[in-house]
Amino acid sequence: MLDLNPTLRDSIRTKCCALYGEARGHACFTRLMTLLETFRAQHPELQRPVDPAARLSQRDAILITYGGSLRAEGEPPLQTLHRFLRRHLSGAISAVHILPFFPYSSDDGFSVIDYTAVDPALGTWDDVRRLGQDFDLMFDLVINHVSAQSEWFRRFKAGDPAYEDFFIRVDPATDLSAVVRPRTLPLLTPVETARGVEHVWTTFSADQIDLNFANPDVLLRIVEVLLFYVQQGMTFLRLDAIAYLWKRIGTPCIHLEQTHTLVRLFRDIFDAVAPHVIMITETNVPHKENISYFGSGWDEAQMVYQFPLPPLTLHAFVTGDATVLSRWAAGLTLPSPATTFFNFTASHDGIGVRPLEGILPAAEIDRLVERAQRHGGAVSYRANSDGSQSPYELNINYFDALSDPRGNEPIERQVARFLASQAIQLALAGVPGIYIHSVLGSRNWNEGVAQTGRLRTINREALQAAAVERELADPTSRRARVFTGYRRLLEVRTSEPAFHPNGTQQVLDLHPALFGLLRTAPDGRERIAALHNVSAQDVTVSLRGAVEGAAGGWRDLLSGEMLAPDAPVTLAPYQVRWLKVQP
Repeated sequence: MLDLNPTLRDSIRTKCCALYGEARGHACFTRLMTLLETFRAQHPELQRPVDPAARLSQRDAILITYGGSLRAEGEPPLQTLHRFLRRHLSGAISAVHILPFFPYSSDDGFSVIDYTAVDPALGTWDDVRRLGQDFDLMFDLVINHVSAQSEWFRRFKAGDPAYEDFFIRVDPATDLSAVVRPRTLPLLTPVETARGVEHVWTTFSADQIDLNFANPDVLLRIVEVLLFYVQQGMTFLRLDAIAYLWKRIGTPCIHLEQTHTLVRLFRDIFDAVAPHVIMITETNVPHKENISYFGSGWDEAQMVYQFPLPPLTLHAFVTGDATVLSRWAAGLTLPSPATTFFNFTASHDGIGVRPLEGILPAAEIDRLVERAQRHGGAVSYRANSDGSQSPYELNINYFDALSDPRGNEPIERQVARFLASQAIQLALAGVPGIYIHSVLGSRNWNEGVAQTGRLRTINREALQAAAVERELADPTSRRARVFTGYRRLLEVRTSEPAFHPNGTQQVLDLHPALFGLLRTAPDGRERIAALHNVSAQDVTVSLRGAVEGAAGGWRDLLSGEMLAPDAPVTLAPYQVRWLKVQP
């Protein structure tokens, strides 16, 4: 039996039995222990102790990218990406989240055919491992479903008894009205099988067949996948669409207790064999539901996506008023020093608006919807249980959500506005997740939407690396302006302990147009007043009374300017000032 402390071993057994009952749960536990014991014996180097409260620092920033986001003639895209990142972002980012890089059939990678293979159009596992020599790696576990073209589903259709219960078969007459839907597509899909036509559960699309985790064999196969990912160098595990994992007819089938039990079980597994791995949950839902995946702070995910941040930041710049953003940020808390937020403003998906429920009134959400449409974007909707539809996400590039691509505004103003939005993301307590199209200053890819017919394609353009290099070499180009400013923000952030994820955070109520934070290093020795003007107007404020102990004045980390202790602080439109306290 695996040489674990009795508490962890009992915890794993208890969770297996909670999921599958005493008899099936114990059998699952026994098989799981065999998997873990074998892995642990093969990889003793991975059992080194890790302080869960000290594994992240201000030096951590994660780039989000597809394996094929950058391309060069005659070179596997993963090699092109690696070369570009080494040249341009070494020292500025610490990790790379490669969005699903497996063979797939649809949804730009999220309909996985084979969890254990690299899409040959992108490269090989050697390419992935080489990238991991220079940057930590985040992998996706697209855990809710597999491709309709996967071997698992083909064997299910063929009547292989080993796969008969890998998927969820439902009588189409069953009342499923209670199920919470992230999409407007049908929940059940008819398929031809050796047993005749059967209807299978498909939360996201007819090509994405939901796995049946009520079958312990499914769990054990997924654990094998997880252990394989650790062998390939994974440090961060992103649990995609985890909220919908467990199904029980008659319930909303979202955030069920069994889903949380599975997340806790994965945490136990990593604590047993690879304690350095950090789990991050992706749940595009209202804030209270989202942070439930922290669990107690010690037993579920170490990181959760900060989903309200993208739309709230956009709202602040749309209105020129940071009041709502500041009020929300003032209420952020973490359940333990072992947890933190994954702060992002843009990703391969759109800007989710469900997280705004309970924060912004419907009229303000409609305002964001209308802006996205005016700026060349679109809106995706979800189906409600009463048959109505409501906005789910804004499909638009974040740069264009902030600045009208058809307007005549000077590029300097557009870049300043965009970088101010990104500085907010970098200043907040947590680990920043930076989409490659953000750091490169990309805009809407409407041609791609026309090609694929999918709204999310608007922010997923594959770029020619040579063209990007030419633009970055031209200091007057939009890409160069954004990239230079973004890299500067990252370089400052990584050098300042006050931006440590475990540093304290206080919202500074100085002016409606300013989003202000006082960040303090974990040891209390260094403090930074991070000020961000979200408006098109000059703003002048005083820090007297708001921040004590600045007898030596302030040093602007971005401009190098020194300010006297009582000097008024002026911010031009969309200016960012990160003012370090000089004792």
